[in-house]
Amino acid sequence: MDLQIDGNAALVTASSSGLGRASAMALARDGVNVVINGRDEDALEAAREEIAAEASGEVVAQPGDLTDEDDVVAMVERTVEEFGGLDHLVTSAGGPPSGPFLDLDDDDWYHAYDLLVMSVVRLAREAEPHLREGEGTIVNITSRSVKEALGNLVLSNSVRMSVIGLEKTLSKEFAPDVRANAVLPGPHETQRIRDLVEAAVERGEYDSYEEGISGWAGNPLERVGDPMELGNTVAFLSSPKSGFINGTAITIDGGATGSNL
Repeated sequence: MDLQIDGNAALVTASSSGLGRASAMALARDGVNVVINGRDEDALEAAREEIAAEASGEVVAQPGDLTDEDDVVAMVERTVEEFGGLDHLVTSAGGPPSGPFLDLDDDDWYHAYDLLVMSVVRLAREAEPHLREGEGTIVNITSRSVKEALGNLVLSNSVRMSVIGLEKTLSKEFAPDVRANAVLPGPHETQRIRDLVEAAVERGEYDSYEEGISGWAGNPLERVGDPMELGNTVAFLSSPKSGFINGTAITIDGGATGSNL
């Protein structure tokens, strides 16, 4: 399917690995010029080279910390400087610490809010005038925890819901010039999950990687997701092919979530 986004410009945050990287890859494969972002400059450059090898658009690396307001401003400015504009904003961020409620202090809560919510607030604020110049889109990558609270993940369960409230609000306030949507991933076979499974195998909890990764499935499809399955959905939501989808949060978890809505 031709998504009709060839030559567009996108900023994808936290995209040196994981689901952010898969989203950047999907956009770049479809001809979008992409700025990718991460804190580790070596990992970021490695991701840039890997994405560029498959891209039909340009790929530029912009290091930066999503909790640093100046870095966030620089990400948007770099995109506009490199490509003459910004058509698509994809927000992703690392997950907050796990743990039960009573094990987390105020600093944990404030950092989670700064990382997951204020990064999106600042990115949307900086990107808004550029997104309005065309048929702009925002896609927020959050978690299925906003639909169904997950054990030992009180920060994710609580704080990520603010991103959905923001996304829904922007879908109205920025319309009709800009569409805003979100994706809510369940487990995908990212490097983080591969590392966790391999560590569990080394501890003797599983006999093999295959057995370990199957333990993350827990859904009717009986497998974890391929990161590119989520990335392709992000690219679709960034394209005119999804032109009447606005203010929606799409769960991508193989059907694991028990919520009806």
